[in-house]
Amino acid sequence: MELLSALSLGELALSFSRVPLFPVFDLSYFIVSILYLKYEPGAVELSRRHPLASWLCAMLHCFGSYILADLLLGEPLIDYFSNNSSVLLASAVWYLIFFCPLDLFYKCVCFLPVKLIFVAMKEVVRVRKIAVGIHHAHHHYHHGWFVMIATGWVKGSGVALMSKFEQLLRGVWKPETNEILHMSFPTKASLYGAILFTLQQTRWLPVSKASLTFIFTVFMVSCKVFLTATHSHGSPFDVLEGYICPVLFGAAWGDDHYHDNHGGSHGGSHGGGGPGSPHSALPAKSKEELSEGSRKKKTKKAD
Repeated sequence: MELLSALSLGELALSFSRVPLFPVFDLSYFIVSILYLKYEPGAVELSRRHPLASWLCAMLHCFGSYILADLLLGEPLIDYFSNNSSVLLASAVWYLIFFCPLDLFYKCVCFLPVKLIFVAMKEVVRVRKIAVGIHHAHHHYHHGWFVMIATGWVKGSGVALMSKFEQLLRGVWKPETNEILHMSFPTKASLYGAILFTLQQTRWLPVSKASLTFIFTVFMVSCKVFLTATHSHGSPFDVLEGYICPVLFGAAWGDDHYHDNHGGSHGGSHGGGGPGSPHSALPAKSKEELSEGSRKKKTKKAD
């Protein structure tokens, strides 16, 4: 506590919590969000053929977290779009990124040092949204821990969680890329952050909201800037989860990893493996499918 007092962390955190997000931080949030949209395959072609669909996708990237949070809390889904300033600012960013002559705006914001600044400012907005979302949910459900966690989670990573709907607007359907099955670092961090802010909101975590917001923002900014600068798709949580998950949830993860790494060598050394090997089930399955197909053909001829 003496160290924290010497560093004046409480005063710094309180001053940081009072910094307004609009327009500078929100602008950075919109720029990075729509940049990720432009990185999607076919997004540029969609903007030329169907500008309205492209604009809707951009709005989902910018405001998807608010839509999901309103859905959870039973509020009007279109409520945030009454904020004309934010919608117009996001629309201007969308137009400049996709339609600026010679792609000048896109090239400027993609310049790595500039992009890292925008990425850092976006994480400031993300953490503030998690805290505000949990505070909002607490007013509706004072003892609803899971409601608060869910609301904070979607506030922080709503865009990723509703990516399937956004892909449908672009005419793309990839169920194997579900964010729940393959969580990215922002989605995991938003979930863990929502748990921390929920504990703080319910007085189980003895720290002020301003201090927690400041500390978690520093963590998020540091991690996301490092991952962006190194073009890494990993997560700082991977190492910790690799040790904890097999202990808490059994050895399934380790067994799958073992079969993936060693199954091929066993099959090669034994000529396809014994009856208990995973490779022996594949030919049997193929035979069953072939016999099933031949029965269907015979039935069709008989009909």
